[in-house]
Amino acid sequence: MLRHRVIPLVLLDGYAVVKTIRFGIRRNLGNPIVVARVYNSRNVDELILLDIDASKQNRKIDLQTVTAVAQECFMPLTVGGGLRTNEDISLTLKAGADKVALNTILFEDKHFFKEAVSVFGSQCIVASIDIIKNERGEYKLYSHSDRKVQIALDDCLTFLKEAKVGEILLNNVDLDGLMSGYDLDLIRYIATIVKNIPIIAAGGAGDPHDCSKAINAGSSAVAAASIFHFTSITPRICKEAMDQEGILVRI
Repeated sequence: MLRHRVIPLVLLDGYAVVKTIRFGIRRNLGNPIVVARVYNSRNVDELILLDIDASKQNRKIDLQTVTAVAQECFMPLTVGGGLRTNEDISLTLKAGADKVALNTILFEDKHFFKEAVSVFGSQCIVASIDIIKNERGEYKLYSHSDRKVQIALDDCLTFLKEAKVGEILLNNVDLDGLMSGYDLDLIRYIATIVKNIPIIAAGGAGDPHDCSKAINAGSSAVAAASIFHFTSITPRICKEAMDQEGILVRI
């Protein structure tokens, strides 16, 4: 059976690692190569590296940084940040990424997802979507790069399913950096629509048991940042807690 993953999420503002709170307040955490080296020593399942300012600043993630991080990682590496073309994806893979995360292109040319899947395969393409609640408590897509959001969440999910993306990285903006637990209702809701597409839940992990709850709600993997940066909890501790609750993980 498929084992569930615990994935550190490393955010960049270009060249430095940062951690946000609700995609706003930031704390600088230093060099991504050093961070990657620490996670590699802890034998994590995967690593996700996202340049959160790339699209907003109309640039691409720095490929030298990708290469340097990849050289420290002996685990699958997903990379995102300003990727808009097949050439962008190809160069990122050549730099050492195993998968790419696409986000802003969803608001510019959603059909590119189908093209990317056809060229590189489903296993390579991760759809990264950020979700907020509006004043009526409804889940809506959010664009950190300030693109106009003209697609409803349900329509987006249906399209991504039809495009056959390999995974969905689901990030809850409202819970980002708060370490108050994942939005389990959101995970359940997304899982009922995308069905067989693996979901990587992000936003809110503050306790090892939060990871188990996210898996039981329908995610295939959990991604987290603050819990690993600001507490003594490690990915292994999370997986040991999951294992004790009967969830298949790689220890």
